[in-house]
Amino acid sequence: MQPNIVFIFSDQHRACTTSLEGAAVVTPNLERMASEGIVMRNCISNAPVCTPWRAAFLTGQYPLTNGVFLNDVRLSTDIPTLGNCLKAGGYRTGYVGKWHLDGNKRAGYIPPGPRRQGWDEWAVLNCTHSYLKSRYYLNDDDQIRQWDGYDAITQTDAAVDFINKADDDSRPFALVLSWGPPHNPYRDIPDAYLDQYPVDEAEVRPNCETPNKEELSGYYAHVTALDEQLGRIQDLLEQKDLMENTVFIYTSDHGDMVGSQGEQRKQKPWDESIRVPFVIQCPGLKGEGSTLQKPINMVDLMPTLLSFAGIDIPDGVEGRDLSRLFTGGEPDGDDVALTMCITPFAEYTGLPWRGVRTSRYTYARRLDGPWLLYDNETDPYQQNNMIDQPEYAALQEELEGYLIRLLAERDDPFEPAQFYIDKWGFEVDEKGAVPYTN
Repeated sequence: MQPNIVFIFSDQHRACTTSLEGAAVVTPNLERMASEGIVMRNCISNAPVCTPWRAAFLTGQYPLTNGVFLNDVRLSTDIPTLGNCLKAGGYRTGYVGKWHLDGNKRAGYIPPGPRRQGWDEWAVLNCTHSYLKSRYYLNDDDQIRQWDGYDAITQTDAAVDFINKADDDSRPFALVLSWGPPHNPYRDIPDAYLDQYPVDEAEVRPNCETPNKEELSGYYAHVTALDEQLGRIQDLLEQKDLMENTVFIYTSDHGDMVGSQGEQRKQKPWDESIRVPFVIQCPGLKGEGSTLQKPINMVDLMPTLLSFAGIDIPDGVEGRDLSRLFTGGEPDGDDVALTMCITPFAEYTGLPWRGVRTSRYTYARRLDGPWLLYDNETDPYQQNNMIDQPEYAALQEELEGYLIRLLAERDDPFEPAQFYIDKWGFEVDEKGAVPYTN
């Protein structure tokens, strides 16, 4: 019997901001999910910014294969995607929340058809981060609507409605629930959540020398609000006796620096930007309550979900099927995750870089040469850069070798940003961003 799929992801939630990792943030439902499932401690965002991650998730391809390495560009309708494969495989499909894959009209109507990439039931806006006045389109209605209150709550209401339809539909269902928080604006959230994190008491990471506690407290408030909604979905699946036959995942597209390393937002190679939560429950799971160290990449999600569904993985998919990792057929061995910033843009600044993350080490290089090398086991806050230090020369050479191999596999010559912008024919503004309209 094909399992149901409930895939929940938030926007900009870093792995270190959960109670699973000892942070002073309230996430009891994530803990509950972890106790009944498996935590992947090193889930790495292959391109830590919104649109490229979403395209990689749906296609199982890296950004230079699917062509989506900037925000606000449209994903091609010619590439097989998760939604299309699931729909063709007999699934009832639904998508709720932020989409950000339909180009630069962030509030534009996306009509039924190929641009919805196989998701039939639809409560979506291309992109918004106005959480208390958030808008969306419902199914085939081209008139824009507004979510009541805090959008993550009412989007979860819509997800509940979608799951409840299983009572009258025998098909397996696949739901993607895409929340906008904890992405800034950090304080666009009901006071009931903000009140749980007084500004002057906001926890500050040791690698954040000039913290903005107002931002941090709001970020933590969003995370707790989302955890509450996660619990609602958990409760529903259990009450309806669906959990035993459901692949249930929580993750995020990328993290948020929120002042760590003196940086903001994303598109950075430090863990606050690239490492995200990942917890899974699934049929046949082995190792309940365990935490695995094996690095996984976002391109691995599409082939893994298709494998769980018993659907053939299309040609051209670059991610790996990890289903056996969760059902006991594959060891928790070391591996290497590729991560990248192809074209820094908008407020994120910085320079292009490429990097690898193993279960222990982070290595990144810029166009002008090696840049960062961290031992995350002995230096979890990444405060001791070991790059070009003689005693670590062999390690640096090994990690550089991994990076060279992975870039060759992706056919990435690692050129300046304009090379890729010109190759794909994108038009960008003076900040390197695709101009968009709300």
